[in-house]
Amino acid sequence: MEQREPLEGKVSVVFPTFNERDNIGPLIQEVLGYTPAGTEVIVVDDDSPDGTWKVVEDMQKTNSRIRLLRRTTERGLTSALRAGIAAAKGEVVVWSDCDFSMPPAKVKDLLDEIGRGADVAVGSRFIEGGGVRIVHGSGDTLMAYLMSRTLNRFIRRILGREFHDYTSGFVAVRKTVLDRVPLRGGYGEYFIDLVYRAKKLGFKLVESPYICIERRSGTGKTGQKFSDFIRKGRKYVGLTIRLRFTKIR
Repeated sequence: MEQREPLEGKVSVVFPTFNERDNIGPLIQEVLGYTPAGTEVIVVDDDSPDGTWKVVEDMQKTNSRIRLLRRTTERGLTSALRAGIAAAKGEVVVWSDCDFSMPPAKVKDLLDEIGRGADVAVGSRFIEGGGVRIVHGSGDTLMAYLMSRTLNRFIRRILGREFHDYTSGFVAVRKTVLDRVPLRGGYGEYFIDLVYRAKKLGFKLVESPYICIERRSGTGKTGQKFSDFIRKGRKYVGLTIRLRFTKIR
């Protein structure tokens, strides 16, 4: 029988939020249903005008496993994740988007991979069993999918074909990895940097398939215009080339 590392009381889930009022409550409840006993959820909210922070503030009054970090002077995905990681009590940190595009049920699969010995378990759209569900009229466009797929093909050519989804952002990772590889870079770039450096430093990375679906409510943060994707794509390409010629220590 396969032996697994018990993760009860060792998991922290970090949700960086901005204007996710209608999603965050149901998301927290679902994630707590798919994670081990004693899991904590930390919501790092950038003072959302729609009152996302208020929803979480009310929830934490009746559930000590829910914690709110409301930021009024700082903004940005990477800095929010860093704040959540710094506050996390768990030995394993999980994070994802907060719009249900990354199904909460798949968090269990990522944690199972950690329990089997992985240091980093990534939800992947681009391995067998993974994919993207395109819904006509939703905020999740075919353009976004095609750009992501194209960028990942380029990144794999430069940084290594053994990994498939360098722009996932859906992950469970041991704190020991984050101590060696602190998050850096802007939106999306931080994940390419994290995966590549962790791989080069010898940590065990595993990909677990998932189907990315349309957000349940609200407006996406990745941009809808072609110029938005081009701007982000240039940053990803520049980072990829820099990493390829940087000695990782």
